[in-house]
Amino acid sequence: MKSIKFLWPLIIFAVLVGFLYAGLSLNPREMKSTRLDKPAPFFKLLDVQKPESFFSSEQLRGKVSILNVWASWCVSCRQEHPLLMQLSKQKRINLYGLNWKDTLPAAQKWLAQHGNPYLASAFDTDGRVGIDYGVTGTPETFILDKKGIVRYKHVGPIGVKDFTDIFWPMIQELEAEQV
Repeated sequence: MKSIKFLWPLIIFAVLVGFLYAGLSLNPREMKSTRLDKPAPFFKLLDVQKPESFFSSEQLRGKVSILNVWASWCVSCRQEHPLLMQLSKQKRINLYGLNWKDTLPAAQKWLAQHGNPYLASAFDTDGRVGIDYGVTGTPETFILDKKGIVRYKHVGPIGVKDFTDIFWPMIQELEAEQV
């Protein structure tokens, strides 16, 4: 019985190592969204580029759309921005932005300096819409189908491989679906 007492710390240590190993083997980009296969949350916010007008989630319906959550303070957003600019010039996708927890002057300045790939970008100053989408940080990107249903969530910057292997095939599949 006394020898079992000395094994308890070793057993507890082994269990903790098991949990650590399991946690470290998870891919943070594969975070599931509570919004998957559900209607995108409704919003009506100022448009970053046209603050005198609004951009609404209703504008995302009727076509397959990508909603990219970004901020001027986001270092990783700079990493994916050249790809977003390239995609917007090709005019093959409907790319929209959600400027998250930022200031309007900073967001406008950032787009003026780096280019604006978005058809419109909603200004979510307090982050409430981002919370409704389940955003945990920037950048995060969602694919919405023609009915405005969230079909995919990508955490982190989008790379060329992400776009060619995941985004583009899914967009083509969703565009082929009948409404």
